[in-house]
Amino acid sequence: MSSSLRSLAVKVPAVTAYFWVIKVLATTVGETFADFLNGLLADTYHLSDTQGLQLVSAIMGVALIVVLIAQLRAKRYIPWLYWLTIVFISVAGTLITDNLHDGMGVELWVTTSVFAVILAIVFAVWFFEEKTLAMKSINTTRREVFYWLAILFTFALGTSAGDQLAESVNIGYLASLGVFAAAIAVVFIGWRLKLIGEITAFWIAYILTRPLGASLGDLLSQQPKDGGFGLGPNNTSYIFLALILASVVYLTRSKKDLL
Repeated sequence: MSSSLRSLAVKVPAVTAYFWVIKVLATTVGETFADFLNGLLADTYHLSDTQGLQLVSAIMGVALIVVLIAQLRAKRYIPWLYWLTIVFISVAGTLITDNLHDGMGVELWVTTSVFAVILAIVFAVWFFEEKTLAMKSINTTRREVFYWLAILFTFALGTSAGDQLAESVNIGYLASLGVFAAAIAVVFIGWRLKLIGEITAFWIAYILTRPLGASLGDLLSQQPKDGGFGLGPNNTSYIFLALILASVVYLTRSKKDLL
């Protein structure tokens, strides 16, 4: 069997309540940590917002490649490595949208449309090649590559679509949080009533948790005059990174996320 098709133990966690909790925590960090790093580097090196964004993108891009290579080379699911990859991809998804919209002036409806098409293509090719999009089937290197490509573009799409809703409707962070939570609840009910297949429901919810986490991050980090609680992106990032660490340590010991 070639290296691209080599068999592995399942490389992803079971989809439990723990999975969704850490996923939301990671998406929140993706929103706030990108803002925190951008502001920190811009202030430290006296850069413009665009220059700071480009520097953060370069640093996080290299870091993501290193972590993703380590994840792909692993022979089994390793909680800390898997969730570290998710956090870095979450930040990358935010930075992709920010670079296109804030740095290059591409309209959010354009980025949302493009990311939706790219994600659909990834899913189509993945299903054509492997005949399944199920999490529990991630047991070859090729399937894992498809999986991480899909994850990257779900984050980019979720960021872009969430920002588009926030800018076009301007309903505020708390209301946006409620909208996406309600949408996820509808998907859950549809799955329980067998109106939506398990795999379809999973990927829709996965996309929706990205703007949910972003809305939560903005609500906590932004100043009260802007509709937030004023914790700042740094404090919000520290809190959520600590919660992710505690959750991963618990799962590593309890093994409650093993398939």
